[in-house]
Amino acid sequence: MKKIFMRLGALALLFAWINYSLYLKPDKSHAKEPDIQQLNDTNDKTTLPSEYQVEVTQKDGSVQYLALDDYLVGVVAGEMPLSFEDEALKAQTVASRTFAFSRGLKVDTTTNTQVYLTVEQMKNNWKDEFDQKYERLKNIVSSTHNVVMKYNNNYISALFFSSSNGKTENSEDYFASSSVPYLRSVDSTWELSICPNIERTSSFTPEQMKAAFNQDIEDIHIVSHYDSGRVKEVSVNNQIYSGREVRELLNLASTDFKINYDGSQYIFDTVGFGHGVGMSQYGANGMAMNGYSYEEILAYYYQNVEICKL
Repeated sequence: MKKIFMRLGALALLFAWINYSLYLKPDKSHAKEPDIQQLNDTNDKTTLPSEYQVEVTQKDGSVQYLALDDYLVGVVAGEMPLSFEDEALKAQTVASRTFAFSRGLKVDTTTNTQVYLTVEQMKNNWKDEFDQKYERLKNIVSSTHNVVMKYNNNYISALFFSSSNGKTENSEDYFASSSVPYLRSVDSTWELSICPNIERTSSFTPEQMKAAFNQDIEDIHIVSHYDSGRVKEVSVNNQIYSGREVRELLNLASTDFKINYDGSQYIFDTVGFGHGVGMSQYGANGMAMNGYSYEEILAYYYQNVEICKL
């Protein structure tokens, strides 16, 4: 009997040791190890909390993974002047967030998707004003945290551009695509009085025009316009070019242009800057200056979309 009690006591001590060991050993079965970006950002006071990450391809082909809100701070810094009103910056933030989701959170750092400035670039640009401006942008992004736009439960293609000629453009009239119901032409006159250099002039010698069109120019004239006032078709030596093609060949500011020849140069006078589809950034700022909220700005430029949280 004494031996039985001694064996039972030994077993009890064994079980106690096992339980104590299990208690001390952390359970990693449900633990999520931090990824490289999280480890790198642990001591970065500028990092914003975000449950989403963006894959950003740099110009040299390298890939960087950024927390979504950190990425948006860099995008808004690169895409819109910080002299703009808060509500315009918020509208830009939501448009840029939605644009990123419409691309599956895979973007680059150029105007092909969205311009993105690194923290180092912002420091170089803003110098002594960095802390103040960065804090403002962080607050702008945080105030619209996870707000996006959808149409029929899909993320919209939230296109935007700098300034219009007084109207935005229907998507199919610039991109030669099928009609997109939320990218409709709307009046946008706010920018006409606040946008610097909304009217620009570009001049080209006959040699430059020959290089652009790969032929000597004997005749060039505008054939037709869209309802927005932008050029639809141009005849060059009886060959038809779209307004977009002429804009891209000559690197014009917009497709709202007039053509004159003064005997030595071809002169193109343009109004607005950009493709004209979606939200006008200067128009958004004009609306903000007139008391419109960022939700009202977005609902105006993107017709019948749902503004919601992820």
